[in-house]
Amino acid sequence: MTNVVGPRAVFGVIVPSTNTVVEHDYWRAGIDGVAYRAGSMHIADPTISGDAGFEALLVQIRASIDNAVRDALTAEPDRLVMGMSAETFWGGVEGNAAFEKRLRDRTGLPVTTGASSCREALHTLGARRIAVFSPYQPVADREVGRFFTEAGFDVAAITGLRCPTAMDIARVEEPQLRETIAALDGPGVEAIVQVGTNLSFVGLAETLEAELGKPVVAINSATLWHALREHGIDDQVKGAGTLLREH
Repeated sequence: MTNVVGPRAVFGVIVPSTNTVVEHDYWRAGIDGVAYRAGSMHIADPTISGDAGFEALLVQIRASIDNAVRDALTAEPDRLVMGMSAETFWGGVEGNAAFEKRLRDRTGLPVTTGASSCREALHTLGARRIAVFSPYQPVADREVGRFFTEAGFDVAAITGLRCPTAMDIARVEEPQLRETIAALDGPGVEAIVQVGTNLSFVGLAETLEAELGKPVVAINSATLWHALREHGIDDQVKGAGTLLREH
């Protein structure tokens, strides 16, 4: 339900307790009349070293997401936005659809997820052959690649930064990101996609689009774009990539 600071929309944003980037990126976009209320998923052990560590993080997310949604609902939001991405890719296209349905049934609200947002963004941008990177471990990258492949995209390459903890995701700096993208990109790649919402990439994605001459999709830009456009808000945002600026 709208209010004085969110007369156009209030979005409930579900984030891990370790995440410092999602809310920063959304507020920095400066959408007048849109407010955000975070629901936090408690992460007691942020270790994500190796496949087993990453899967243990997902166990924590699954155990705490209902409480995070409960808390966000107390602000009476108009939409739920998943400010975490790995779980939304898990199980491929069907897994994402089931995840969204569970949340819609639980809340009665429309839902924006990272997986669906990236899929719709790539369709809008007209890109089919993509390269993807994440802060994840191999087990998660396989699920991300599975989703995009099942969604009809040609995944030319996918790689993860193998961050050892959930907080270390937010500590990745520009030189490493540039090195990763240089290794992924190629003449046949039509778009670069970044997943992992605690990875600060929105501003650099804007710069890289100009340098590479192709779309570079930051997941936090994609989820904000999806939530706004699905909600009938067409504001164009500068500094956050082609998607929010032109579509």
